[in-house]
Amino acid sequence: MDKILEAVVTSSYPASVKQGLVRRVLEAARQPLEREQCLALLALGARLYVGGTEELPRRVGCQLLHVAGRHHPDVFAEFFSARRVLRLLQGSAGPPGARALACVQLGLQLLPDGPAADEVFALLRREVLRAVCERPGPAVCAQVARLLARHPRCVPDGPHRLLFCQQLVRCLGRFRCPAEGEEGAVEFLEQAQQVSGLLAQLWRSQPAAILPCLKELFAVISCTDEEPPSSALASVVQHLPLELMDGVVRNLSNDDSVTDAQMLMAISRMIDWVSWPLGKNIDKWIIALLKGLAAVKKFSILIEVSLTKIEKVFSKLLYPIVRGAALCVLKYILLTFQHSHEAFHLLLPHIPPMVASLIKEDSNSGTSCLEQLAELVHCMVFRFPGFPDLYEPVMEAIKDLQVPNEDRIKQLLGQDAWTSQKSELAGFYPRLMAKSDTGKIGLINLGNTCYVNSILQALFMASDFRHCVLRLTENNSQPLMTKLQWLFAFLEHSQRPAISPENFLSASWTPWFSPGTQQDCSEYLKYLLDRLHEEEKTGARICQKLKQSSLPSPPEEAPGPRLTSVETMFGGKIVTRIRCLRCLNVSSREEAFTDLSLAFPPPERCRRRRLGSVVRPAEEVRAQGASRVGARRQRKLCIAGDAAPPLLDVLGANEQQVDREEEAKEGRVEKDEGDGEKEEKEVEESPLAREEEEEEEEEKVKKEKEETETEKEKDEDGLGPGIAAAATTPTPTGEPSSGSEGSRSVLDLVNYFLSPERLTAENRYHCESCASLQDAEKVVELSQGPRYLILTLLRFSFDLRTMRRRKILDDVALPLLLRLPLAGGHGQAYDLCSVVVHSGVSSESGHYYCYAREGAARPAASALGASDRPEPDNQWYLFNDTRVSFSSFESVSNVTSFFPKDTAYVLFYRQRPGEVPVAEPGSPRARAEPTLHKDLMEAISKDNVLYLQEQEKEARSRAAYISALPASPHWGRGFDEDKDEDEGSAGGCNPAGGNGGDFHRLVF
Repeated sequence: MDKILEAVVTSSYPASVKQGLVRRVLEAARQPLEREQCLALLALGARLYVGGTEELPRRVGCQLLHVAGRHHPDVFAEFFSARRVLRLLQGSAGPPGARALACVQLGLQLLPDGPAADEVFALLRREVLRAVCERPGPAVCAQVARLLARHPRCVPDGPHRLLFCQQLVRCLGRFRCPAEGEEGAVEFLEQAQQVSGLLAQLWRSQPAAILPCLKELFAVISCTDEEPPSSALASVVQHLPLELMDGVVRNLSNDDSVTDAQMLMAISRMIDWVSWPLGKNIDKWIIALLKGLAAVKKFSILIEVSLTKIEKVFSKLLYPIVRGAALCVLKYILLTFQHSHEAFHLLLPHIPPMVASLIKEDSNSGTSCLEQLAELVHCMVFRFPGFPDLYEPVMEAIKDLQVPNEDRIKQLLGQDAWTSQKSELAGFYPRLMAKSDTGKIGLINLGNTCYVNSILQALFMASDFRHCVLRLTENNSQPLMTKLQWLFAFLEHSQRPAISPENFLSASWTPWFSPGTQQDCSEYLKYLLDRLHEEEKTGARICQKLKQSSLPSPPEEAPGPRLTSVETMFGGKIVTRIRCLRCLNVSSREEAFTDLSLAFPPPERCRRRRLGSVVRPAEEVRAQGASRVGARRQRKLCIAGDAAPPLLDVLGANEQQVDREEEAKEGRVEKDEGDGEKEEKEVEESPLAREEEEEEEEEKVKKEKEETETEKEKDEDGLGPGIAAAATTPTPTGEPSSGSEGSRSVLDLVNYFLSPERLTAENRYHCESCASLQDAEKVVELSQGPRYLILTLLRFSFDLRTMRRRKILDDVALPLLLRLPLAGGHGQAYDLCSVVVHSGVSSESGHYYCYAREGAARPAASALGASDRPEPDNQWYLFNDTRVSFSSFESVSNVTSFFPKDTAYVLFYRQRPGEVPVAEPGSPRARAEPTLHKDLMEAISKDNVLYLQEQEKEARSRAAYISALPASPHWGRGFDEDKDEDEGSAGGCNPAGGNGGDFHRLVF
């Protein structure tokens, strides 16, 4: 009968014929059979079930075993002996096959209780342990799990049970998905779940096995010699009791036998488990372990694992099945990585597409993730301000999502971060840095020195000044200018990504500045230019005296003093005239300046001017002059030609009124600032002055109604050359630069700067002709424009209500082209070339960064006939300490609209090249960089070679260090023995100091 059945199964008959014949044989087998015949059928059934290559033979073998076991139990017990089971399990080399284990499981179901069964179970307790020790694949391991789950008597007992559990963990670590596609992945997940389920069952029966299994698990994932273990190990974590978490993490993080290299490997692989679809509580264990590492101050591991894994964790937000765990881990990493912006900045390119994908998904899970992600982004932008070019696309992507309030942001950022140890970590784990793609070089923040870095980069990008500095001869008597020359030369030619201005900062240090604290960049700029000017003047006098002393006879006529570099580049002249309103006597005085401070006009004054300014006749104003005579009110310089010093009438009479509350609020602060005097002096107002202000306010309200009915016709010819052009200079959007009602532009501030000033009451002028104090009118003219016009927007004022200094956060539109009148009826056009931005709400805090473009000369011919058009938009750059990136004028002009605390503070305008006076021979007018003297060129060449050697040495050291990790007792011991590379503070103005990580530093 067995031969007939075997012939039928292996024949080529149709399947229906085979099934019919098999049915008849099985019916006959249910009848009483001889022992030999029954054993033959059982042997055939086992052979077909285990060795069948098709479904039909395996099904027939299973049916034969079932029939024989049910109807012939005695013969089945004799057949399914321990010897037969051993033969099945050891039928091939290596671990037993899955079909053999399935056959054993079927046999155990049919095997009657008795001594024979006990013998079989004893054999299986040994064989399953041997099987898992041979590292079977997922299918065999899953079959073992099913066998033991169905028949617990097969589980090894005694000390072998713990060994069996540990070997199961090892088996899971060797799992590899055998098939591609969705079906193969699903089957793989099921197999891993079955094995981990068996472990959970064993742990419930023997809790003492949990901790040894955890040690085995850690040994697997922390091993650096073997290939990475399978993510199937993540299925084990879901069965670990959470009440053990704190104790396990504490013991693990304090275990001296665990090296930092092993811990780094383990936590990195655990974070990879976030992608395991069925892993429950994985995020909790990962976060607990990260907290444990922070508690024992193993910050090097935390920094490394955060920077290497954060992008992978972020990518898992795309998949709903693992989104929850990935988001929890991502939030923890970002909210604790607060010492540097590096981790957050790694995600910036990925956030906009992720937001778009989540919006497109349109699911509850996606919406929730999107809201939390937007909240997280706002927290990071709040924590690390000062990177508008990087943040602009991200903020645009999440602009329609809810913005958390400041209390919520501070609450999220108030977690226990491991960021206070940054000073200890500086240079601990060097990273190979490359020079910026822009070709520009950054400056290292030495601890709240961003105000220096931003000014130095703005001066460097002023190409005429840079050329002048680089042309400085080798033997000179200007030590500070020489240090600046070396700094500029390395900024131009070094191969390093960033250099340190430490030596130059020490030489140019402002005496009244406190080291390590934020300072006013405008104040530093004024001090620096003054130092350079005085040093060059002094050196020139010394050289002249030495030259004269060497001559046999003194020269007949001493040559006049030459202009210094600062005077040539930044020096202008202002003529101040004051006219007595009684005797009409005019006194005048000419003064030199290197920068102009533009105060913010009171809101009511801006509104009155916008509603229609009266252009005064040229004859009436021409005699007016200006001089500073004890006036304590705000200084207003007026730049004008010999024609009228008119107001720049930038808006018509149809503008809407400024909000009353805003006027009252801002008028108190903005009215009396500037003039270089302390705001505290402005508090002292006489009762008479206050009464006059009240009367003026009443008159203002009456006049507004009359002025709004008719629009004053603007006579552009009466404004002087170029005034109308400047007044209506369009922005890139095509709108007037002056902006809408309630906003301000540089032209508004220039209007206030140009306006005549009436000196009355306490501010009356002492007229020499009248020999008494008289009412007077003060007018200022720009008699000579500088090559580089520096404008400082006076944003810091004294609040009379709070009695504290505050920052004026008004957005100020920046025109690319600014045209100013000169005395004599001429005008000069200036192109915007640099903008220093202050991020923050106080002059004593915040962060400075600089937008700049090359102030390169254009051919004079191209400037003719085009003086009223903005210069073509040359490439803009954003200099943020060590980080240099490409930017655009659109980013410059929109920075405050995106980031209200980031406001333009110091502006550099370059005079149009076609309008610059004829250059002297040898003056810095050429576009090409000057040739450096020999010593400087050699120093740069040597340093570039040294930098390449450092990079190679660092790469080799890093490779050798990683290869030696298993034997290294401590992370980083002997890693960077060259302490000179890492000493000093990389610094930052705040947590967003703009410094892009650690750099090999060249110090000036």
